Amino acid sequence: MIDSAASFTSTSTPLDLHGRNNRHSQARFLRCCHTLDPLFADLVEVIIGTGLRKGEALGLHWDDVHLTERILFVSCTLSAVDNNRLVLTTPKTRTSKTWVALSDRVTHALEDRAAAHDSADSGGEDHGGFVFSRSGGRPLHPAYVLRHFYWLCNKADVPRCAIHDLRHLAATISITNGVPLTVVSKTLRHATLSTTANIYAHLTAQAARQAVDTIDDTLDRADRAVLPPVVALQAVLRPQDDHTAGCRNQLIELKPIPGQANCDNRSPRGPRAATTLRPPSARTTKRPLPPLGGNGLRPAKTLVGTTGFEPATP
Repeated sequence: MIDSAASFTSTSTPLDLHGRNNRHSQARFLRCCHTLDPLFADLVEVIIGTGLRKGEALGLHWDDVHLTERILFVSCTLSAVDNNRLVLTTPKTRTSKTWVALSDRVTHALEDRAAAHDSADSGGEDHGGFVFSRSGGRPLHPAYVLRHFYWLCNKADVPRCAIHDLRHLAATISITNGVPLTVVSKTLRHATLSTTANIYAHLTAQAARQAVDTIDDTLDRADRAVLPPVVALQAVLRPQDDHTAGCRNQLIELKPIPGQANCDNRSPRGPRAATTLRPPSARTTKRPLPPLGGNGLRPAKTLVGTTGFEPATP
C-alpha cells in the first residue's frame, strides 16, 4: 500500500476537481481511492453516482437497497450531535425521502459492499445493517470520513474540497452534458426546481447558450437541405431573359431612329395663358309649363290640399 501511495504523490502539477482539467482529476482521484481504500472508493462512487448527501449515504441500510431492481430508497440520514453522538434522523426535506436510480458503477460498488458484508456475516461479525460500516457494525463517523477524504485528496495530489462537493460534481456532470434541469432537480431531490436553478445558475446560463446555438445550427442545416445556396442565389438574381418579347419591342420602338425627328427635336410650346373662366356646367332643359285648364287654372307641380290646382301665374 505504501508503494501505491507513493505512485500517486509523484505528480509534477496538481490537479483540480473543479478546474480546467477536472475530468482527468476526477478519474485520478477515483483511481487513487480504489487503490488505497476500496471501502471509501465505494462510498465516493455512490455519492457521485446518485447525488446523495453525505449523511444519507452514511445512513444507508441494506433493507433500502434493491440491487435487482437497481434502485435504493433514502429513508434516513446519519448525523453527529456535538460531533460525538451519532443519531439517525429524517432526511433534510420532504422530497429527499424517495427512490433513487442506480447506474452501473454504483451497482458494482454496492455489489462489492454486499460481498464484503456477506463475508463478515459468515465470520460472525454484525454490521448493524449499514452499507458503509466499520468493524463491529458501527457506522462511519462523519468526522472520520472528512479526515480520510482530505488524506485521499493529498495522496491524489488534488486540492482539498468538501465531501458535499461530490454531490455538486454529480449535478455539474449532468447539467453540462445536457440533462434537463428538471431531471437534475429530481435526482438531487431538491424541494423546488428554483433551488436547483439558483445553485447552478452559472451552469444553466452555459446550457442556455448551448441550447440557442443548437437551435440556430439545426435551423441552418434544415434551410441548407431544403434550399441549397446556389438555388437561393439564382432566386434572388434576375435572369438576363427576364423581359418578354413584347416588352423588348416596346423598348426598341422608344429608341430614337437616326435621321428622323424625335421628341427632343420638336419645337417647344409657349406657356399657356392663364384663365379664370370656370368650366361650362352641364346643360339643363326646362320642362314646358302644363296648359291651362277650362277653369283658367293650371295644375300645380305638387299636390296642394285635395284639388291639385292653384291659380295660374299671370
